[in-house]
Amino acid sequence: MKKIILVGVAIFAVSTSGALAAKKTTKPKAPAAAAAATTTVGAAPPMLGAPVSAADRALYEKNQRDSGMKKK
Repeated sequence: MKKIILVGVAIFAVSTSGALAAKKTTKPKAPAAAAAATTTVGAAPPMLGAPVSAADRALYEKNQRDSGMKKK
């Protein structure tokens, strides 16, 4: 009985240690509106269909930033 409990506790400790040791990351804060207006905008990704508006481009960049993608 003691062996079963000990093995169960050991498995629990090993399975949770990776989750607890994971680096806690925070989402980067969005730049201020004035700072975003002064930055240069890179080339938009190629899209088929309607042309890309400034609002669509800003949303695309925000989504990339929030998802943690790095710029190419």
